[in-house]
Amino acid sequence: MPFKKAASSKTSTVSSQVWAYVGTDDLRVKEAALGKARELTPPDAGDFGLETIEGGADNSEHAARIIRNTIEAIQTLPFFGGEKVVWLKGATFLADNQTGSSQTTQEALEGLTTLLQSGLPGDVKFILSAGEVDKRRSFFLNLKKVANLEAYDMIDTSKSGWEDQVAQLVRDRAEDHGLDFDDDALELFTMLAGEDTRQIDNELEKLDLFLGEGRRATKADVQTIVSQTKGGVVFELGSAIANRQLPYALALVDQLIEENEAPIGILLAAIVPRVRNLFAAKQLEEIHRIKAGSSYSSYQAALERLPEKEKARLPKKKDGSGLNVYPLYLAAREAGKFTTKELRVALEECLKANRRLVTSSLDPVIVLNQLLFRILPGKN
Repeated sequence: MPFKKAASSKTSTVSSQVWAYVGTDDLRVKEAALGKARELTPPDAGDFGLETIEGGADNSEHAARIIRNTIEAIQTLPFFGGEKVVWLKGATFLADNQTGSSQTTQEALEGLTTLLQSGLPGDVKFILSAGEVDKRRSFFLNLKKVANLEAYDMIDTSKSGWEDQVAQLVRDRAEDHGLDFDDDALELFTMLAGEDTRQIDNELEKLDLFLGEGRRATKADVQTIVSQTKGGVVFELGSAIANRQLPYALALVDQLIEENEAPIGILLAAIVPRVRNLFAAKQLEEIHRIKAGSSYSSYQAALERLPEKEKARLPKKKDGSGLNVYPLYLAAREAGKFTTKELRVALEECLKANRRLVTSSLDPVIVLNQLLFRILPGKN
């Protein structure tokens, strides 16, 4: 898989001999730096073509020693002539922590900054990779001026639209395994695996081994193989409600309670949002004839064409920049399993359950179970 540039900062002073890869997504940082090291290392240089310096520091004194070793490695020309690559790998002393903020570390970094700014020996190339970086520090600000900088940060799941970004990341990584997903399987995988690339790769490896010759994962495959994070269980509870799977929903509530999730949190994070979105999607279908259709983009476009008065009633992104379409799109695909009356009653029951959890002495598990029985009546 080709390495993707997530962010870049370049000016006329950028050196053709310095590369930096930083960010909270440590796997993609490592991949990008490793790919550049392999690209730059002379094929006939053997063990002398690449000098790797491990950047994990226990304290500030250790960090200063690592930096001094890096400076020495850059200034030491190859024994047998030719080109040389120096890789400061996985530096942990650039973050906003005790080691990174210490005067000892900062003074050592000033020496490295001076060397990078003055120019490297002609036959030496330098690669730096690091996880969290304090972008306010002078070292990073100066690094941006001289290095070919690429940043790889984990997708922020607190911001709307993260699902699309993670889904695309999953598709890209799945290509390496020759895997494909049904649409509902990809949605479930995205929610269960989360935004961590390393976790995504681990789960893809498991799917790869499980599927054998069948290279397209179904929702059942994902449910069987992929580990559930707490966030994934919350999503699955909402999905179980949308699909009227009462026994499964009850089991998921029990699982969340066993993981010490607060009952009021289960109600407000998993149950209420899904019921509210189902009701909104149902109204959009009945009043405005807007259905999930064949694609997310067409559904999004239909919502954007609504009058402002109608859009004002729909869920907004957390930053208030527009409609939060993705949850509505998922709900629209399941809204046909409910009547409008059922969903209105479900919203009323959610309000009653909220009051019981806050004001009564009833067992919270019983309150949640009663709620599920009331909003998912009949055979399931």
